[in-house]
Amino acid sequence: MNQAKKLRALLAEPGALVLPGCYDALTARLIERAGYKAAFMGGFAVSASRIAAPDTGLISYAEMADQGANICAAVDIPVIGDGDTGYGNAVNVQRTVRGFARAGFACVMIEDQVGPKKCGHTKGKQIVSRDEAFARVRAAVDARDSLRDGGADILIMARTDANATDGMDEAVLRAQTFAEIGADITFLEAPNDEDEMRRYCSEVPGHKMANMVEGGKTPFLPPEQLAEIGYKVVIYPVSLMLAGLKVMEDALKTMQGGSHPEGLAEFAHLQDVVGFPDYYDVEKKYAAD
Repeated sequence: MNQAKKLRALLAEPGALVLPGCYDALTARLIERAGYKAAFMGGFAVSASRIAAPDTGLISYAEMADQGANICAAVDIPVIGDGDTGYGNAVNVQRTVRGFARAGFACVMIEDQVGPKKCGHTKGKQIVSRDEAFARVRAAVDARDSLRDGGADILIMARTDANATDGMDEAVLRAQTFAEIGADITFLEAPNDEDEMRRYCSEVPGHKMANMVEGGKTPFLPPEQLAEIGYKVVIYPVSLMLAGLKVMEDALKTMQGGSHPEGLAEFAHLQDVVGFPDYYDVEKKYAAD
C-alpha cells in the first residue's frame, strides 16, 4: 500500500488523526518510533531548520522537495508536505504536486496567499482573488488525477488564509469551493475562536484540518475536543522544534558556564535511532570471507 492509500485509510478511521510536525529526517524518524501514524512537514519549521530564516517565502520549491524526499525516505508512515502557494501559477502548482508525489509525500498542501507567502499565524498576509485561488486547487486536483492514471498517488489539501484578510464569510466560501472542486482535505487557517472553528466544521463538507500552534491565533484545544467540533486532522507543526530549541539553548548555556548538561540521551540510543544496528547487519551480510 502506498503512502497516499495509507493516509486515506487513516482518514476513514474514527476520531482525529494527530500529526506532529517534522522538519528533517531525524524528527520524522522520532515521530514514527513514538508510534504516531503520520506526520506533517511544514514550511515554518523547514525554513527555520534548513536556512534559519522566517517562513516568508524565502525557502524554495527545490529546497522543500529535497527536504521532503529525505524525510519520506526515512520513515514508512504517511507525511503531509507544505506546498505553499504552489510556487507560481497553475502550471507551477501542477509541477509542485507531481514533485511532492515523487518525493514520497502522501499529501500536499496548496494555499491561496499571494507570493511570497507568510506563516499563517504572523502579520502581513495577503490572498489572491477567488478565481486564482480556485484555479490553483483545480490545477492541483487535475495533477492528482493524472498521477493516479499513471499509477502514482497523492492527496490534495487546500488551504485558505482569507479569515485574516477578508473574514470568515470569505474563508468559508473558499473552503466550500475547494471541497467542491475535489480537494481531499480543506484547511481554514487561523480561526480566532471556537465559534469560528465550529462554523467552519459545520458549513464545509469533507475532511478538515486544525493547526495547533503554541502562542498562535487559534484556540489551543485537545484532540478529543477538536474531533467533537468536526476536525479530522490535527497538526502540531512546531511543537518538536520549540521543545528542541529550549533544551538546546539550556544545554549551551550550561556548557558556557563550565558545566555539562544533565539528562542527555545516551549515545547508544542516538546510534540506534539513526540505524547503526541495521547498518552493521547489512555490512556483515555482504562482508567478504
